Amino acid sequence: MAGGTERALRRRIRSVQSTKKITRAFELIAASQIVRAQNRIAANRPFRQGMARIVLEAAEGGPGAEKLIGTPEDPKQVAIVAIVGDRGLSGPYNSSVLRATESLVIEHRRRDADVRLVTVGRKAVAYFRFRGRDVTESFIGMSDRPSFADARRVAAELWHRFDADEVDLVQLVSTRYLSAGRQNVETVQLLPLPDPTGAKGAEGETPERAPTDAEARGGYTEFEPDVETLVAILMPRALESEVFSALLEASASEHAARQRAMAAATENADELVQLLSRTMNRARQDAITNEIMEIVGGAEALRTAKGA
Repeated sequence: MAGGTERALRRRIRSVQSTKKITRAFELIAASQIVRAQNRIAANRPFRQGMARIVLEAAEGGPGAEKLIGTPEDPKQVAIVAIVGDRGLSGPYNSSVLRATESLVIEHRRRDADVRLVTVGRKAVAYFRFRGRDVTESFIGMSDRPSFADARRVAAELWHRFDADEVDLVQLVSTRYLSAGRQNVETVQLLPLPDPTGAKGAEGETPERAPTDAEARGGYTEFEPDVETLVAILMPRALESEVFSALLEASASEHAARQRAMAAATENADELVQLLSRTMNRARQDAITNEIMEIVGGAEALRTAKGA
């Protein structure tokens, strides 16, 4: 009985040690990807800020700006974009974004708004399919190393629906990367452009927008060609920049979450191996003690019989 228990514990220890090697490898891979993702975020930030500033300034100076700037008071057609990962093993990263998206959908539907879901990541498709929610468009294969071509595909879908007046408001739910140990789930407004004067968004957040050059200098900017043509060209490009930035932030956040989750799994594996080793040693010690007692008992019985 003791020998069988010892063999089972040995097999369990070998299994846990093999799992530990896998989680350790995942941890190292994720840690190496974080630095690359941070560099891509830093390299993209000046382009994103400059594009947002130019488009916002042009939209403010042209006719029809009421459609492009501000937050609709009672939008009836809403598009919600949720960015998650294609894989698991990343702790609460995917579930946090999906729960925030679910809450946002419920809030809009309480106002009798028509909500259209656009998902990025395989986990979102499975999540909403399980809950019986229709997904208008889904994109997969972008979470690990997103490219600008990936952002262009997502932005083209959103801009097409907004430009055709199919949706009044486009919101994005994703994870913002702040540091290796801190990532926050945020809901931001993509379309129309958030009002830079400090107006609140649909969820009460103040959009993060830099002041325009005209506001900083107290002057004005002349555009050529005309503002309408320029806005029609630049608005989709600005949307692509915002989506690409969100994809980069989400990718870095996913790698950071996976690195922490795999580090915790590796530590748990170490603790489990120690616990199983102690249990196995105790079982082996009990088996040795029983054998010694049997030997001593047999020798004592032989001595008693010989003396009789």
